[in-house]
Amino acid sequence: LAVLALIVVKALAESPWGIFTVMATIPIAMFMGIYMRYIRPGRIGEISVVGVLLLLGSIWLGGQIAADPVWAKAFSFTGIQITWMLVGYGFVAAVLPVWLILAPRDYLSTFLKIGTIVALAIGILVTMPELKMPALTQFVDGTGPVWKGGLFPFLFITIACGAVSGFHALISSGTTPKLLDNETNARYIGYGGMLMESFVAIMAIVAASVIEPGVYFAMNSPPAVVGGDVVAVAQAVSNWGFAITPEALQAVAHDIGETTILARAGGAPTLAVGIAQILHSVLPGENTMAFWYHFAILFEALFILTAVDAGTRAGRFMLQDLLGTFVPALKRTESWTANLIATAGCVAMWGWLLYQGVIDPLGGINTLWPLFGISNQMLAGIALMLGTVVLIKMKRQRYVWVTMLPAVWLLICTTTAGFIKLFDANPAIGFLSLARKYSDALANGQILAPAKDITQMQHVIFNAYTNATLTVLFLFVVFSILFYALKVGIASWGKKERTDKESPFQALPDA
Repeated sequence: LAVLALIVVKALAESPWGIFTVMATIPIAMFMGIYMRYIRPGRIGEISVVGVLLLLGSIWLGGQIAADPVWAKAFSFTGIQITWMLVGYGFVAAVLPVWLILAPRDYLSTFLKIGTIVALAIGILVTMPELKMPALTQFVDGTGPVWKGGLFPFLFITIACGAVSGFHALISSGTTPKLLDNETNARYIGYGGMLMESFVAIMAIVAASVIEPGVYFAMNSPPAVVGGDVVAVAQAVSNWGFAITPEALQAVAHDIGETTILARAGGAPTLAVGIAQILHSVLPGENTMAFWYHFAILFEALFILTAVDAGTRAGRFMLQDLLGTFVPALKRTESWTANLIATAGCVAMWGWLLYQGVIDPLGGINTLWPLFGISNQMLAGIALMLGTVVLIKMKRQRYVWVTMLPAVWLLICTTTAGFIKLFDANPAIGFLSLARKYSDALANGQILAPAKDITQMQHVIFNAYTNATLTVLFLFVVFSILFYALKVGIASWGKKERTDKESPFQALPDA
């Protein structure tokens, strides 16, 4: 959650257009929720049209506000200010009834997400842009500036959502089922949702590949590797074989209405530049590149925020379930006291990581970036293992391979990556070797980049040991679940009758 929130902070910092539109979706969503609940229950078509029109109006008005010096200043916020806003929004969205803000706001964001991606796909078909990024570069050996490590296994854990996603498995096993009107809709919503997610991933890869490779590496390489000014960056990237000039980098920044494009890692700005270039080719005009870039940034922030509010709500449920083991009253989801305590605890955890990551480039969630892909795909592997056990218990063994094969592949990739990140001798890859390298340098009175002083050197060492500890914990959890999945699965396989159990049906009271 903190990782996703950090992307939103970077996208909306000092962006009055994006801030206004994202903020506007909250009252629009609440109006939609109240409309559906009390004014015109069941009239989804009506409120969908109204909601989309209000959303488009807020996007247009956001552009007008950004162009006005007075209003632009009023809606310009720093990263720290946006962090506190996100913490407050996450708390409120998780506490309030799902029909009031979370469901209608996420529903509204879906229209913008699908509409933008479909428009991007049409733009790609119309313009047929050249894929300028080579299929393979010299960095395939894992020595690149953006990511360290070999093609296997790291290719299969850096794609966090587009192919398979543990976070989506978590949400779809908690929040999503509570929103289903009928069980028969589960396949359409669950499988259809992941097909759309994969479609988004393909569009993102295409958008990143149509950018000049020199621009791509200038945007995504850390300053410690390529330098901090446009001349040094252009020279460093050109030395890798991707010719680019300082003037070309400055021209791209000017075209998208920014002062610089350097060191914009995280994916969102890269995707935004790719979207802007493609849509600008379809609808050319003066300043349209800047318009499409900021529209894309807004679109990304809007739909990423849906993961933050839904994830916070799911985290609240899990925390209540955990705390309820010790204090049974806290397990009651209808209790406002338990609700507030669990929500505050969940928000405090990811909010602290986010805040520290915003104020300290070597702290907070920045510490845990290397574990983001590994932990997400480990969670997906766990979900697939549990799905395999359920199929065996239901006596549907002929379908077991559907979940077992991807589970085995994910376990191979994630556990291999975990051990590599723990014990690789290259400090750029292995956590323990990185800690030793910086500890030795610190003992000798040396300061190594990206650290700038002794305190930051200590941060790097602490972060490396933290990542190593968490990696061990993740591996322990995965192997524990694998052991019990094998134990239960083998025991159930040998029985003739079904061994799955389902809770008795309980009809929900009328609203």
